[in-house]
Amino acid sequence: MPFYTYRAVTPEASCDYCLKSFETVQSIKSDAMTECPKCHNPIVRLIQPVQFVQDTSEKKILSDENLKKHGFKKLVNAGGGKFDEVV
Repeated sequence: MPFYTYRAVTPEASCDYCLKSFETVQSIKSDAMTECPKCHNPIVRLIQPVQFVQDTSEKKILSDENLKKHGFKKLVNAGGGKFDEVV
């Protein structure tokens, strides 16, 4: 289930819980919360950027060391239709 971030609509009338922001876990199917669970003042759901994790496993698999370890050959284009063997 995803995390959703909420903040008070009117900061001057809010409690410490919803003043800056708070996170809660909700189902995707459930409606957005409309009031703070502590002080019952109006709140709004904030849109947060999604964290992006880059997978670097392809770089490790195709490294010269890994190719040599598993008995593969790596050829690099030397130009003029010729290829040099690197590994």
